[in-house]
Amino acid sequence: MPVKSLLNLWGDRLYTLPLIVLYLTDGCNSRCVSCDIWRNPRRNMPMTLVQQIVDACDDLGVRWVLLSGGEAMQHPQWPQIARLFRQRGIYVMLLTNGLLVQKQADELIDTVDELIVSLDGGTASTYAAIRGLDAFELVLSGIQSARQLSVPVITRTTVQRGNFREIPTIIDIALKYNVNRASFLAVDVGNPFAFGTRFESESHSLASDLALTTAEVDELEHILGVLETDYAVAFESGHIAESPQKLRRILVDYFRALLGHGDFPRPRCNAPHFSTIIEVDGTLRPCYFLPAYGRLKPRDAHSGDGHLAVPLAEAINSDTAQALRAAYRKGQRHECKSCVCPLYKGPRALLRW
Repeated sequence: MPVKSLLNLWGDRLYTLPLIVLYLTDGCNSRCVSCDIWRNPRRNMPMTLVQQIVDACDDLGVRWVLLSGGEAMQHPQWPQIARLFRQRGIYVMLLTNGLLVQKQADELIDTVDELIVSLDGGTASTYAAIRGLDAFELVLSGIQSARQLSVPVITRTTVQRGNFREIPTIIDIALKYNVNRASFLAVDVGNPFAFGTRFESESHSLASDLALTTAEVDELEHILGVLETDYAVAFESGHIAESPQKLRRILVDYFRALLGHGDFPRPRCNAPHFSTIIEVDGTLRPCYFLPAYGRLKPRDAHSGDGHLAVPLAEAINSDTAQALRAAYRKGQRHECKSCVCPLYKGPRALLRW
């Protein structure tokens, strides 16, 4: 099946689906300034739909599943869902804000292969300002509990005006708590639907509140220069996921482009050619930022929004789905220009991935 995945890279039809990103719920118990998902009434993905997806995995050659949301750990059956995929030999990753990790730490055993925890501050005050809750120590306790159970943990920090000066502190925390990797990406300030229906309820500009000024970008560049020297061992060991060069590209160059000082870093991405996102109601997206191309519903039903609910293997190769893949591949999708989290897998990576 890994060899068959290589066929995905030639043309716009998918022969396998190595990665599925599953939104288990569209509610969240954080109150992040850069995301409006928490404003939604919480809906949980029904188990009938989960089972339909699980049943499709063997034929589609699914190897990785990322459980996400909203806050995935708010789905009351997330451990059962994780086990369903693991029983198929699929590598299960769980993306979480960390608020429920300490309480549910025992559920992580034998359910997930990797825990990805959002850590958007190096101090309690910064965390509270960005995430909307006084829960910094709770999140750190959850990370500690997971590591004590030998669950691999990755911290992921969305870099923005409120926390860029704390990047070294966040790395120190990751090292202190024996986190496997600390990862960073830039805050997205342009896509109106990737993180809830943003911009509709706020009068202010996300860019002006979250993006860096010219002076702050210069300061960030200096911080990254110091990091390269002071944390050389952590870069070399992989405890910092991105290289110094990549951090400059995805952070410094990105924030400068937002200011109109240069072009956005050209994203190298082919995620829609080996993965798909399935939202809580079965809506299908090629990635976080591109529009929906269809919708699954439990067993042979109409979605009610004009999309016919069809089996996953058929839906990912609908005319709309293939047209979206062709458009991004040809550079025709404006959303891709300023993408903050491109993902690329070449032939060798797909063979060993």
